[in-house]
Amino acid sequence: MRAADAVALVAGSLRAWRARSLLTALGIAVGVAAVVVLTSLGEGLRRYVLAEFTQFGTHLVAVVPGRTTTLGISGAVINTVRPLTLEDAEALERLPEVAAAVPFVQGNAAVEAGGRSRRVLVFGADADLPAVWRFAVAAGRFLPADPPRRARPFAVLGARVRAALFPAVNPLGRRVRIGGERYRVVGVMAPKGQFLGFDLDDAVYIPVGRALAMFDREGLMEVDLLYRPELAVERVTAAVRRLLLARHGGEDFTLVTQTQMLEVLGSVLEVLQLAVAALGAISLLVGGVGILTIMTIGVAERTAEVGLLRALGARRGQILALFLGEAAAVALAGAAAGIAGGLLLALSAARLLPGLPVHVPWGYLAAAAATALAIGLAAGVWPARRAARLDPVEALRGE
Repeated sequence: MRAADAVALVAGSLRAWRARSLLTALGIAVGVAAVVVLTSLGEGLRRYVLAEFTQFGTHLVAVVPGRTTTLGISGAVINTVRPLTLEDAEALERLPEVAAAVPFVQGNAAVEAGGRSRRVLVFGADADLPAVWRFAVAAGRFLPADPPRRARPFAVLGARVRAALFPAVNPLGRRVRIGGERYRVVGVMAPKGQFLGFDLDDAVYIPVGRALAMFDREGLMEVDLLYRPELAVERVTAAVRRLLLARHGGEDFTLVTQTQMLEVLGSVLEVLQLAVAALGAISLLVGGVGILTIMTIGVAERTAEVGLLRALGARRGQILALFLGEAAAVALAGAAAGIAGGLLLALSAARLLPGLPVHVPWGYLAAAAATALAIGLAAGVWPARRAARLDPVEALRGE
């Protein structure tokens, strides 16, 4: 039997049983489409969170007050025996492993200038923030390296605040009121975007000592440490822990590294991937059962056809290949439809919801198609073997 004849027989069989073939392919298509959509969302989420955590660099350690095992949550909401102080931050910055340290306080206050008012985030920090956070200054300069307790009333505006309060004039040197206190604008930050829901452009930056007084806080919310890139993070955290234990007399603080945060992210994504795999497997299994059913019925209804082919000289291997070809064709058609439908849904969701992180993982698409083909072939093996083993005389007699 020539290859062209085999292809023609497979195509003719699928056309003859068009409704069954379409319904069976639909089961495969639903499974593949589910895999495409969910993996696109999962991969987009993974890339989004990775970008969020790495936009500030990859050599950071955060020190937060309070002992907690829940990573990524500020310890500022936890009562501690001894708060994290400015003196702690200065001592940490003197460690040889630490290149720079940023004591950090966050709050919310109204900013007023030129008859305009806007309620924004207020970040209390020091002169090292641009280097530690990889945050560029677009105009002017950042806060000067004043002693924290005697810092001058200077402020740096985020890009969005600058556009809202000074849309047509240069804000450098002008006065603003932040939380009822007067500050002089010395700089404007370049656009940075959001970090875990916080808009860093819709914010103002003032000296950390003045922020402590403004928000009536005893201690810092966090100290971000930039360590030398040639050092292992374990060495840095060990040095930080020794210093703070000596100063506090106990471990009333938590060290959070980017490695730990990414590990937590990885565990979440693994659960998501398992859910995707389970949903896709169920749908593909349904499609496989459909292929098994249609192939079994097809063998029973085409006994005479098989007998005629055998009588004309077709070998058992060729009969087996014909039925497996039908199963593969149905599976591949379903996979192609599923990939097309899944891509359409994922890209449409990204267009309708611009904030939704979507990234098409082409490797997963190829794996889904290969899995659909494997399931189709596996489901078609038993009916195909049954057809190949039919006795040609008995098959022709059964017509």
